[in-house]
Amino acid sequence: METPAELFDLTDKVVIVTGGSRGIGRAVAEGLAMAGADVVIASRKLDNCESAAKEIEAASGRRALPVAYNASIWDDSERLADTVYEHFGRCDVLVNNAGSSPVYPDLVSVTEELYDKTHAINARGPFRLSVLVGKRMHDADGGCIINVTTAGSLRPEPFDLPYAMAKAGLNALTLGLVGAYSPKVRANTAMPGPYDTDVTKHWVPGTVERASEMNPLKRIGQPRDMVGVCLFLASDAARYVNGATILADGGAFRSL
Repeated sequence: METPAELFDLTDKVVIVTGGSRGIGRAVAEGLAMAGADVVIASRKLDNCESAAKEIEAASGRRALPVAYNASIWDDSERLADTVYEHFGRCDVLVNNAGSSPVYPDLVSVTEELYDKTHAINARGPFRLSVLVGKRMHDADGGCIINVTTAGSLRPEPFDLPYAMAKAGLNALTLGLVGAYSPKVRANTAMPGPYDTDVTKHWVPGTVERASEMNPLKRIGQPRDMVGVCLFLASDAARYVNGATILADGGAFRSL
């Protein structure tokens, strides 16, 4: 029987993390690299990806490949997949983390452009990338896909409804991928609640403090809080975990 250290070891695995240059994606990318993986930092701004890649390589001793990637552009998913396979020859783990929740004053003010952009980044892009990479995983040695969604997809609020709807689609994608690519490819959902990322900068003043006070742990999440969840799902420790949803919200949605 493997030791716990062996179960969580990702040595020589290749991991793609979208939205990997900052926030939760940045923390997860470095965490998986520290567990032995080579990582692909995929995000819209190449210079941010390059900076993150250099820092991760210095901290972990593993390879980190920066790739410019816009999840809202259909053909970018194929370009990213091709780049990874040309560079590494494989992909073992895909973390669909890239996301965006544009602000708007009220629901009636949501434009078609805002709605379509939100859906493209949070649902359409992950769908396209997952089927491209998932098919290659299935045809090779297998792998796993982790979709990072949001607890808000289970209990949407008026202020982020298009985002919550798109992330709910990502929850459905997880289950669809299980049907499409098992038994060689596992797919699971990691579901954070309120986290201290760039999104919180746009919150109404005092919202972070109120959310922290209401949380059983008396704080909102930090990007590093998602590392253990994603490491577990990416590793052999989760080899019988498929189609699952792991809620990481400090207990905020305990009544669900």
